Amino acid sequence: MCAAMLLLASPLAAAEVPSGQEVVLHEVLVDAQETVTWLRFRFLTPQIAAGATQVSFDVAGQDMLHLCETVALPYIDEYTLSGDKVVISFMDRITEFGQPDPDAVQYFESFRPENGVCMWDEF
Repeated sequence: MCAAMLLLASPLAAAEVPSGQEVVLHEVLVDAQETVTWLRFRFLTPQIAAGATQVSFDVAGQDMLHLCETVALPYIDEYTLSGDKVVISFMDRITEFGQPDPDAVQYFESFRPENGVCMWDEF
């Protein structure tokens, strides 16, 4: 398990996304590994919870790209952060980073910041 430095915890910050689902920035973590530094933006998104009205990963993926470009990149610039990858994660309930929660629904997408845009990147 790696050590991640918490940059933002409270207050929670709401964000708008193309799907219109409720999205709240929960925390930002700088996760420096041996060869790569991950900038992790963790969002509370209750509408991804399993059920008849669940927001699918396909829909959420567009929201994640939007948040990377409209929330993560400006945040990185504002706080002069340096990282190789940006991870946008959605969780239907607050979970502790790095701790399994089999009841939680979570979606993840990785991006490479490049010339002011977010390029999709495989984990």
